[in-house]
Amino acid sequence: MNKLPPDPAPATRLDRSQRSGPTIRDVARAAGVSIGTVSKALNNAGTLKQETRERVAEAARALGFRPNDLAQALHRGQSFTVGLISNDSFGRFTMPILEGLESVLHDERIAVFMCNATDDPEREREHLEQLMGKRVDGLVFTARRADRRPSVGVNLGDLPTVFVFSQSDDPRSFCLLPDDEGGAYLGARHLVATGGRRIAHVTGPERFEAVRLRRDGYRRALAEAGLDWRDDFFLPGEWSEQWGRQAVDILFSSTAAAPDSILAGNDQIARGILDALRDRGLNVPGQVGVVGFDNWGVMVEAARPRLTSIDMNLSTLGQEAGRRILRMIGGEHFSGVERLPCTLMVRESCGAQAKTLFQEARST
Repeated sequence: MNKLPPDPAPATRLDRSQRSGPTIRDVARAAGVSIGTVSKALNNAGTLKQETRERVAEAARALGFRPNDLAQALHRGQSFTVGLISNDSFGRFTMPILEGLESVLHDERIAVFMCNATDDPEREREHLEQLMGKRVDGLVFTARRADRRPSVGVNLGDLPTVFVFSQSDDPRSFCLLPDDEGGAYLGARHLVATGGRRIAHVTGPERFEAVRLRRDGYRRALAEAGLDWRDDFFLPGEWSEQWGRQAVDILFSSTAAAPDSILAGNDQIARGILDALRDRGLNVPGQVGVVGFDNWGVMVEAARPRLTSIDMNLSTLGQEAGRRILRMIGGEHFSGVERLPCTLMVRESCGAQAKTLFQEARST
């Protein structure tokens, strides 16, 4: 009876010398110079002939040598990296911010390390310790809600730090946020301009600062148009399509005059509103105009009719965060809260000609 061959030996880890690739010694040998000369040439330091620098660079390229990033960071005092920490597990808000941030930092050869804290303070502290261990040049904190958050619990020293779509309870911090009040004002004012006179506002929980600010913007637009505030037309609830459907039942079950327009606190609520109005046989926008908030592509384009919505310009927020981080790395200091304008994106749900308006929200 033939015996089975023995199992192959388990794979062993390569030792460091096998994994590390060419070293600075190899480059020095290939270029015919000292290790110190290689270091100066690759770090653009010291006084070397241009011919020597080019010979070292060519030897490094030929060997596929990659300098140790941490060692270079220590040498230069800059790592050319920025850390981004988010608790937005779905990426709905973080990814546009990251896109804008990278578009600015990429031009300066700065990479972004992204970490997901998932609302876990301990995990966030671990990420912070790791990022600071890598000597990142700056930090960006973002979230799925723009409300104030407790301090990070780690001494960041004078490390440049920006909160984007997020706020810190540290008064020395610098925060970039969308202009929620201005955005809601813009949406409600647009509904007035398209003929709305009985405008309801269906939104999320009032414990969120954005809900309170958007309520204020909605109320300001009504006042400017000479329209009365109606308590029964302001319905805070949940951030869901289901709440949008329930709110329509509430608004249209009363014997009093039903709304002719609805400003939703987000696009999910607006989608629920559109579904419920359709189920009632009400034409949008013929009988009821609807405006959402967020301009979430998968929501607004799939809605029937397509949804007019307020865009918070998250990518623009990310770009501004990148510009501020660069200036902070250069020695400038910022603190306080700055709010950037929102934009009205007009589609068919409000009764206006689609894509004819492109307006920015202003708080003043």
